[in-house]
Amino acid sequence: MNWRPSDYRCAIEPLWIDYNGHLRDAYYTLVFSQAIDALMREAGLDDDYRTRSGCTLFTLETHVHYLREVKSSDSISVRARALGVDTKRLHLELALHCPRLAEPTALGEFMLLHVLQQQPAPKSAAFPPDVLQRLADWEAADRLLPAPALGSRRMELPRR
Repeated sequence: MNWRPSDYRCAIEPLWIDYNGHLRDAYYTLVFSQAIDALMREAGLDDDYRTRSGCTLFTLETHVHYLREVKSSDSISVRARALGVDTKRLHLELALHCPRLAEPTALGEFMLLHVLQQQPAPKSAAFPPDVLQRLADWEAADRLLPAPALGSRRMELPRR
């Protein structure tokens, strides 16, 4: 059976709620970031790996699509989908869900780079073979799913 990361679950902290009683926009990204940390642990890129190898993941680019309101009374979870994998990068879609809604409340798209943290500057590094295989198997399985709801797109106001 192919590896797939578990859905990440967390409680909404009162500090995360804005004056309208909704999850403040910055905290969607915090939840997505925590979900990536959990995914790293499950994929084998945990604290021991980072200490032993000096490698970690850096975020190269992020797009967040706010689709529906998350209220203070909601419980939330994040499901990860592998959109692409190569020897050094992982392209993810993260879907934020709450049980009262059938569709995701937000989608996050992330491009992550496996990096060797060294002096004077970090540099990209290949994933270890076992991690690369796990990620590639996951991406191959996710390729069988329907196309993602939203993909990268350029943000702009049309000129008139």
